[in-house]
Amino acid sequence: MNARTLHYHPLSSYCHKVLIAIDVLGIEVEKRLLDLGDPEERASHLALWPTGKMPLLVDRLRPVPESSIIIEYLQRHHARPGCALIPEDPDAALDVRMWDRLFDLHVMTPMQALTADLLRPTDEHDARGTAKAREGLSSAYAFIDRHLEGRTWVAGDAFSMADCAAAPALFYAVTYVPLPPQHDHLAAYFERLMDHPAVAATIDQARPCFKFYPGRAGLSRRFFDPASA
Repeated sequence: MNARTLHYHPLSSYCHKVLIAIDVLGIEVEKRLLDLGDPEERASHLALWPTGKMPLLVDRLRPVPESSIIIEYLQRHHARPGCALIPEDPDAALDVRMWDRLFDLHVMTPMQALTADLLRPTDEHDARGTAKAREGLSSAYAFIDRHLEGRTWVAGDAFSMADCAAAPALFYAVTYVPLPPQHDHLAAYFERLMDHPAVAATIDQARPCFKFYPGRAGLSRRFFDPASA
């Protein structure tokens, strides 16, 4: 049995972020599907991490929560030699961490708000909240597009933790707010992300579950075909 276990769900954007990193860092991890709808399983998970959030890494009985912390922990303790997602240079590392947070806060968070609204009963939909989330995504797209001019990856010359955050955030966000045609730098970056082997593998593993994704109507047919669901 692997000493490292990742408690996750294949549809979770934050789990995707960590799964991409695990692949890039070349780490062997046992993946354990987490069903928070099961009372017994939920209680066991809360005993490990009281917030009940996922993903959660358990390394030799040590719980390691929060996607960015998990990635940094794995790089520090278990990455294959020569593999890194956070550079050694302090200023370059700070840039990676900043863009990681920007994607989490300004793309992932409004995207999740739109998903959460779809899960509410019809008479409890939050029109004001969803409008604000859509506006937030449009604003984020604009400043990310400007930043990406002349860049391949979002922070530095190499694929980094910031790109691990960007991939699932954008993958799900565009199902609600498509990329505007004028944001060609962001559109090209999105395609580079989707073509990255670790991102493509993570999405491919999640395909059987996309039929359960609340925003599946906005998924591109290259990722999900309703007729085959």
